[in-house]
Amino acid sequence: MKTTTKLWIGIGVLILLSPLGLILPEYFKAGDAWGEWGADTFKELIGYIPQGLERISSFWKAPIPDYAFGGWQEKGLGSLSLAYIASAVIGILITACVVLVIGKLLSKRE
Repeated sequence: MKTTTKLWIGIGVLILLSPLGLILPEYFKAGDAWGEWGADTFKELIGYIPQGLERISSFWKAPIPDYAFGGWQEKGLGSLSLAYIASAVIGILITACVVLVIGKLLSKRE
């Protein structure tokens, strides 16, 4: 089996495992993933929103916030799991396309 085939199989397995990010925190009452905190989480944890974070928090809106499409947060674990998988596929496709384009551009220079 070619190395790239093994790579894509591994990526596929990770995509299918991505809903564990929903299930495990719910099961263990863990809350948000470390470092994925928004301004509201900071306010809960430390009692205020840091000035710099508050200033720039409206600057960027994620295309797929919380790895789910608009309105899907209330649809239940099954729908959220599908949204996590779709988010992973979309992210990997975008990343792969960017890497391929950069690779093509760099290989033309040689």
